[in-house]
Amino acid sequence: QVQLVESGGGLVQPGGSLRLSCAASGSIVSISVMGWYRQVPGKQRELVADVTGGGRTNYVDSVKGRFTISRDNAKNTVYLQMNSLKPEDTAVYRCNVRGRYVGTYGASDFSSWGQGTQVSVSS
Repeated sequence: QVQLVESGGGLVQPGGSLRLSCAASGSIVSISVMGWYRQVPGKQRELVADVTGGGRTNYVDSVKGRFTISRDNAKNTVYLQMNSLKPEDTAVYRCNVRGRYVGTYGASDFSSWGQGTQVSVSS
């Protein structure tokens, strides 16, 4: 299977910045979409941003102009640079990676999730 390891969350003051990283490992054949989601207790999980293999990006309106998603295909890693953070950005952030991997019975599709990292924005 494919494992994801996240890092980079923490506590920051409003207006501050954080950078999240998510590295995928395993018998990966190819990666298509890499994305970041967030969830607050009592609310639905929300797609924050994603990036395709061709570099096309997509952002939720509330983070446009403040967050930047990028990927390093050589390292199978996706990043989320978060600037001008606001208290409403506080959430658990999880990465999701989709692609193809080599399993017991050959190549198969996968969709893996990171363990989640807490981002807290507070003064």
